[in-house]
Amino acid sequence: MRQVVSEFRRRAEESDAVAVIDDSGSHTARELLTQAAGLADAVAGPGGAGTVLVQADNSWRTVAASLAVGMSGGVLAVVNRHTTGAEFAAAVEDIRPDAVVAEPSALEEWDVPALMAGAGRREVLAGWAAWSSVGARDVSRWAGGSLIGLTSGSTGRPKGVVQSEDALRYACSRTIAVNGLSHGDAIAAIVPLSSTAAYCFGVFMALSLGGPLVLWRKWEPAAVLARMAETRVRWTMCVPTMSLQLGTAASGSRVLQGLRSITVGGGPMDVAAMTRAEESLGTRILRVFGMSECLGHTSPSPEDPVEIRLGRDGRPFPGTELRVVGQDGREVRRGEVGRAQVRGPSLFLGYAHEGRLNPPELTTDGFFPTGDLMMTNEDGTVSVMGREKDVIIRGGRNIDVTEVERAVASHPDVSQACVVPVPDEILGERVAVLVTSADRGGIGLDEISRHLRGVGLSKAKWPEFVFAVDELPQTTVGKISRAGARDLARDLVAGLAGQAEK
Repeated sequence: MRQVVSEFRRRAEESDAVAVIDDSGSHTARELLTQAAGLADAVAGPGGAGTVLVQADNSWRTVAASLAVGMSGGVLAVVNRHTTGAEFAAAVEDIRPDAVVAEPSALEEWDVPALMAGAGRREVLAGWAAWSSVGARDVSRWAGGSLIGLTSGSTGRPKGVVQSEDALRYACSRTIAVNGLSHGDAIAAIVPLSSTAAYCFGVFMALSLGGPLVLWRKWEPAAVLARMAETRVRWTMCVPTMSLQLGTAASGSRVLQGLRSITVGGGPMDVAAMTRAEESLGTRILRVFGMSECLGHTSPSPEDPVEIRLGRDGRPFPGTELRVVGQDGREVRRGEVGRAQVRGPSLFLGYAHEGRLNPPELTTDGFFPTGDLMMTNEDGTVSVMGREKDVIIRGGRNIDVTEVERAVASHPDVSQACVVPVPDEILGERVAVLVTSADRGGIGLDEISRHLRGVGLSKAKWPEFVFAVDELPQTTVGKISRAGARDLARDLVAGLAGQAEK
């Protein structure tokens, strides 16, 4: 983080502008640097700050912590406050931080004193605490990495993704360019800053732009809309659920007409629902594709027509190569579905494992297999067709989850759909779908079946259970939690079975 922090300090010496606007008010650049200096002193040890694991909340503290680590030449690792004790212990095992910075209740809940043996505690950041080890620090173990972000862990143990400052800078510069942003523009971070992508396109991007970063500790769509309009935010990034909720909260007011665009990724999207959301908000929504391991590597343009902006997943950034291969590893023709592979300037360095960098498994020519099924269209845009492993096996037949979700989500009264398997003694798995809708009473199995017949989906792929819910389960970073959706669907199916037995 050294370069971006050095640039921030230079601008602060010239003009003490507002750098963060959060629930506690406005915070200037010099104010943040003062807090950062205190934190840097608290975590300093032989060899500098070392690797600092920070509770990344959506407040000025995360920015100040970034400045502290950057000005001392350290490596920043970010973790969510909702991380469980077991998940935190796994993160410590993989990252082996030299210091932990968090609110006191989190330090106690995570049992940091036991995990950081020999460490000392100091108060920092106006009420938080830092536990810092007494040993020598060596950031060379990360081979040039500057940020470690944990994956959501929805399908197993979270992984620490190690990214370089050059990768963050490239991803942000391309995003700034494609969205037509300018120096000094305000951007908003509404996704928790504890994910790699949210941190990159929140904290790092604001530091790069030199404008205010607008934040909220709690996700409340109406409050988010009001502050974004008041502070003249020009861009933000979120997941599909958030964009739809913002659209509903706006009620057609077009309150975000001053917003250049909203970048949306991280889940299935329905064109009609997203179109309604952007019309209600008064801005443009850009459907993108990216991952922690290769940040934000595709995007459409705000000037693209709706069928491109919302119906596909963008174009690769200049400098990023995205290819689609078949089972034999050879590229398939445009219009054919295959496995996605990517390489480029924002490709990660590897995963954190036992305190060191574990390089990624790449192809012989340096491409990273993303695990996604993808198609390249004739105009160079790409369409993500689902995950390689997102299938339900019912009676020996593979059912593509994404295909069924898209068909269900095309129903005019369905806002979101999540298709998951439920266990069956005979067939192995059966298909269930959770849907959100403004008209819960009218959405059931019969109605969805009629709709799927009308859109031509094979009957062999129709869901056997349809449950209307207020909202879909989410991960800590706001994405749909498939693990949570599976558990909920299984409970609902078990409830139906219990009623039938009475």
